[in-house]
Amino acid sequence: MMKVFFGGNTLMEITIGGMKTLESGIGGEALELMGINIFGSFWSILLTAVAVFFLISSLIWMIKVYPKKPRTGVKWNSDCEFQSKAVIDGDDVTFFNVRDFFWRTTKDRDEKWDEKITVNVNEIKDVWFVVDHFHKIHGLAHTFLTIEFNDGTCLSFSFEARRIKGQRYHPWDGMWRNYELFLLVGHERDLLGLRTNARGNKDYMFRAITPPGKEKQLVFGLAKSINSLIENPIWYHSILTTCNTSIVKLVNKVTPGRIPFFLRNFLPGYTPKVAFKLALIEDWGGFENTLDKARIDEKAMLWDGKGDYSQMIRTHLPAKKSSTSENK
Repeated sequence: MMKVFFGGNTLMEITIGGMKTLESGIGGEALELMGINIFGSFWSILLTAVAVFFLISSLIWMIKVYPKKPRTGVKWNSDCEFQSKAVIDGDDVTFFNVRDFFWRTTKDRDEKWDEKITVNVNEIKDVWFVVDHFHKIHGLAHTFLTIEFNDGTCLSFSFEARRIKGQRYHPWDGMWRNYELFLLVGHERDLLGLRTNARGNKDYMFRAITPPGKEKQLVFGLAKSINSLIENPIWYHSILTTCNTSIVKLVNKVTPGRIPFFLRNFLPGYTPKVAFKLALIEDWGGFENTLDKARIDEKAMLWDGKGDYSQMIRTHLPAKKSSTSENK
């Protein structure tokens, strides 16, 4: 301990626990400037502020947000204008309102919706898991599935935020019931081509590992999810009900417990590592090599806009492993 004069006539005593006055000058009062008390006050103020913010947010949620009902009879943005529906007939599944846009840029596009496309679940060749990094923050990404069939048909299924005319997506807005959850069905050259070529995002495409027969159940599950969202629309939520959490929920319905709870499930950009550890995707020579080989946006930019987009990008991906269909 030592004593020093600290300005004016104020004598200070410095101790390990902090600093306090022994004598005060004109108008001086006993004061603690450093140590536990100061930090204690800081954390008390911070925790109080957090508690007040949480309380106010909860009140706003209960009064203004919770009562909101999913919207019907409104004019939607053209890229989510039509809601798909599905009809299951034995092993055949017919999807109605399948999007087939051709994107030159994000604003210059040819819009087309196929009235219906019928596929047979016995003809499934591969299931692909796509991760689209649309933001500089690595954890912020979009995930969706593509089902590839033996005849070359590649249909993508993407859980998205449905927006009304003129509405733009923002994660913050998605916290407050501003978008409905929308399961978009479209051709891969549309849904993936938009991201690789028109937006220029960083995209990865992994071949999924499915236990025998589960790929069929996955397609049936997607069809049922489409119809369920028509009959019982629900709100999109930027954390709890997203593209990735919806996929996790669906996969666990098909194979209970296949994907355990991970915080990374709420940050889609980190899902490849989780998927790799859980053997949900093929191992193409260790995780880093798998990641490198799965990146397809740079290869997709070579597409001339005329040939088969899906076939072209697959020429750059590893061949299917015989162990892929084993029950792991």
